[in-house]
Amino acid sequence: MRKHTYLFLSLIFLFSGAFAQEQATEKPQGHTDQNKFRQMKDVLATPNETRTASGAPGYAYTQQKVDYVMNLRLDENKSQIFGDEKITYHNNSKDYLEYLWVQLDQNMRAKDSKTPDITTESFNAAFNSSGSFTKANLKEKFDGGFNIEYVKNEDGSDLPFVINQTMMRINLAKPLAPGETFKFQIKWWYNVNNHVLDGGRSGYEAFPDGNNTYVIAQFYPRLCVYDNVEGWQNMQFWGRSEFALEFGDFDVKITVPSDHLLEATGVLQNRKDVLTKAQLKRYQQATKSFKDPVFIVTQEEAEKAETQKSTKQKTWHFKAKNVRDYAFASSRKFIYDAMAVNINGRSVMAISLYSKEGNPLWEEHSTRVVANTLEEYSKLTFDYPYNKAISVHAEMGMEYPMICFNYGRPNPDGTYSERLKRGMIGVITHEVGHNFFPMIINSDERQWTWMDEGLNSFVETLAELDYDPNYITGNLPKDIVPYMGGDQNFISPIMSQGDYVHQFGPNAYTKPAAALYMLRETIMGPELFDYAFRTYSQRWMFKHPTPADFFRTMEDASAMDLDWFWRGWFYTTDYTDIGVKGVKQYYLTDQPSETAKEIAKRYNMDLAEYKDKLVYYAEAEEGKKPENAKSVSDFKFLTDYIEGLPEEEKARLKDAPKYFYEVTFEKPGGLVMPIILEIAYEDGTKERKTFPAQIWRYNEKEVQKVFRTDKAITSLIVDPDLETADVDTSNNAWPKKVEANKFDKFKEKVKG
Repeated sequence: MRKHTYLFLSLIFLFSGAFAQEQATEKPQGHTDQNKFRQMKDVLATPNETRTASGAPGYAYTQQKVDYVMNLRLDENKSQIFGDEKITYHNNSKDYLEYLWVQLDQNMRAKDSKTPDITTESFNAAFNSSGSFTKANLKEKFDGGFNIEYVKNEDGSDLPFVINQTMMRINLAKPLAPGETFKFQIKWWYNVNNHVLDGGRSGYEAFPDGNNTYVIAQFYPRLCVYDNVEGWQNMQFWGRSEFALEFGDFDVKITVPSDHLLEATGVLQNRKDVLTKAQLKRYQQATKSFKDPVFIVTQEEAEKAETQKSTKQKTWHFKAKNVRDYAFASSRKFIYDAMAVNINGRSVMAISLYSKEGNPLWEEHSTRVVANTLEEYSKLTFDYPYNKAISVHAEMGMEYPMICFNYGRPNPDGTYSERLKRGMIGVITHEVGHNFFPMIINSDERQWTWMDEGLNSFVETLAELDYDPNYITGNLPKDIVPYMGGDQNFISPIMSQGDYVHQFGPNAYTKPAAALYMLRETIMGPELFDYAFRTYSQRWMFKHPTPADFFRTMEDASAMDLDWFWRGWFYTTDYTDIGVKGVKQYYLTDQPSETAKEIAKRYNMDLAEYKDKLVYYAEAEEGKKPENAKSVSDFKFLTDYIEGLPEEEKARLKDAPKYFYEVTFEKPGGLVMPIILEIAYEDGTKERKTFPAQIWRYNEKEVQKVFRTDKAITSLIVDPDLETADVDTSNNAWPKKVEANKFDKFKEKVKG
């Protein structure tokens, strides 16, 4: 008899549950199934022998190599750079190359540059201040383009070339065969721009004391990338989307005024020739100081150097192995401090160059932030492979191998705001972090800006929080809400070429960083995410990854199907909006429900025959506790049944539910995301439940879940910690929170 009763009881609940499930999976009126969980085979390139389905480089993957030997001279009086370079191009591809493409980025500043012509302008904008009026209407246009003196073969004979804006095609006499090298040379010069007045990623800053600080990059003709995805990556440089470059070895000699202090990409070859004995001794001390920076040049010494200009010159010699670019900084104003960083048993130098105008902020934080960044990024990717990382005070934010240019200038009296300090810490972390993305994990910045800026901003966030747990990063999911919920006419998918997106910063930096943060913290968990992210980083260090390589590796190394996430966050401008649509409370009773009567009739059963042997449930009126509600202990046949069970089974049924809630979740937003739910009970306790994004797989508009508990639920909150970038939290709570309007708030304020 006990067995029969139990089975019939199960039958009642089974049919009732099936009915509820039918209701839940029924698609609402007008529903269009876009299949947010379909695989991404329609948008990702087909795997092949160069790039595998796992996201790793294939056995036939190839990569070009370009070596440079350069002699450079900085003319401080005219602010001009003169250079000659000998280039060795290694054709490691399987293709015959009829020509080579060279980037001439400074031509963006040439007098005949097309960059100003693609920028829209209004009449009012040219008159909104005296400064903009002068710049737009009276100032002669700066001519900062390359002046190519010659392009020659290795033997000195002329090599034909054609310049198309920021690109130069080298016409080869015969195709360069696979495995062959080609050597040629270029001589050039250009006028260095004042980056404070004219903008730019490099240039000089003129100080009232008559000295300049030079931060120089994109200063030499550089080979374009030739790969097995794009062929030649020779998109024009319009000034925004950055660079695609090949790895190679550099041998560089830089001649500057003898009283300048200089740092650059690479290992300094003649330290004894360019530093004083005192500076050499301090540098050696810095190589052993892992706690605090050591001053190689003090502020007092830098201030003394500012007072006079040497007419003599000095040459600094650097060599760099396996780098994709080159940059340097030079000035007599520089204070120089450094410390050693332990990267898994290997010492790396963290270095800062800054003028007195950066203090006290820079001496307090810059080198320490460099050290922290190298440590944290190495944990999440791979051990930093170079010998140093340099932060230069330059009132901009730009990155190159081993060296970056950063802003953060206190007031003239040395005071500064907390906001300025955070901004400086953030920009140094970000630009030093670029050593990993894209200087080593060498993605195509011109094509996919987010692959360096977004991934870097994500790791930057973790490094900043390590440096200061209270740091306001600006890259968390809650920070992207205003952008995600904004005017769709001014939002572009992340997977857009950088020159053609609205709101470049949120698109390329904040949104991908926030997406990866929630992928780590909310969807995958740090353990799975970190392993997969490290796998991607190590697979593609010193190589050219594409978005598909990143997406596939993250899935391959974690056993998680994330196509729904990539498709939604990276290929669309959809947003997250998940809320509680309604809550129904059910209770146990000994009175048959209408559903139970219908089921009994359907199976020709007489419920009266089972009086005092069945338990039913009924829906409670909202806000009212039903008078005839029962608990499990009120049904003798149930307690008898439980008592007759084996001890192990009995223990599992001890806390039988007293309350039942059917919660309907709605999703007005286009993105499918996990449902994170905080449940508060009448006794003051709280519980957190997370339902994977796949809960929306059959119906992306609304879904139901039944909660069984032995204590009453008093409130529900969706996404209580703002983990999913939900753009509208007004529907996230049950009971619904009533926000006072502005007038009511004003009245309360007046009363107070």
